[in-house]
Amino acid sequence: MKTKEEKRFQVFSHVVLIVFALFCIIPLILLLMSSFEENSTLIREGYGFWPKSFSFEAYEYLFRHGGQIFTSYFVTFFVTVVGTAVSIVLTTMLAYPLSRDDLLGRKVLGFLVFFTMLFNGGLVPTYLIYTNTLHLKNTVWAVIVPRLLLGAYYVLLMKSFFTTSIPKAIIEAAKVDGAGEYRILVQVIVPMSKPIIATVLMLTAINYWNDWYNGFIYITTKTEYYTIQALLNRMLQDIQYLSNNAATMGNISESVSKIPSTSVRMAISVVGLLPILIVYPFVQNSFVKGITLGAVKG
Repeated sequence: MKTKEEKRFQVFSHVVLIVFALFCIIPLILLLMSSFEENSTLIREGYGFWPKSFSFEAYEYLFRHGGQIFTSYFVTFFVTVVGTAVSIVLTTMLAYPLSRDDLLGRKVLGFLVFFTMLFNGGLVPTYLIYTNTLHLKNTVWAVIVPRLLLGAYYVLLMKSFFTTSIPKAIIEAAKVDGAGEYRILVQVIVPMSKPIIATVLMLTAINYWNDWYNGFIYITTKTEYYTIQALLNRMLQDIQYLSNNAATMGNISESVSKIPSTSVRMAISVVGLLPILIVYPFVQNSFVKGITLGAVKG
């Protein structure tokens, strides 16, 4: 039987969670509704929870060059799938040895991994390595390779899970049965680590999907390698430039003024977010469980 204090605390906790949920949901609703608003109405009357003058003009403008958008979607799916698959393999193969007490130099390697959370190689050296040494510029690999090992956080999260949630007795039993290290990792550790692997996989996929920076830096001439985020970012910059310079463009200024510059920004955000919003509910349980278990100190 719950006491009055426990009931009050439970009610208070639910109220706080509902408020935070509304803070997350309301901007998404405003974003979606504003993308269906006429540009002139949006500028004049601002945002609302329901379009005052329903219109598809923002999406019509976006998909006027639909071929490029669908190509960018395909590139983004390819980059996300390939990059996430390779990244999860590399992260697992680094995290598992770090979780083993018998690894020679374990503390030094762990420190080096943690060190990368504090410092990096810098923009210019990184750019020179990817362009001059690896020759990745204007190739699809330029948006995959820089994020293959996304960061120390995922390694440490997975290492913590291996340390706290995988009994050492199971590893020892597998060794007694004659299993080698790779067999233990593939047939014992990985099947028992589905929650944390699903979590890191989801976080990695989101990072790849939302990455516009590498496309902006490394894809300069071959637009067929634009990811959807890089393409939308480029379109946003072009719209901003045209809007700012419409007065100096002479005869074409009237055409420029018809661009739904405000509502199209909302539509761009919706187009970029929609696939993630569709996928997330299907992996939510594994995501929450993995974060909870992996957050235990290791």
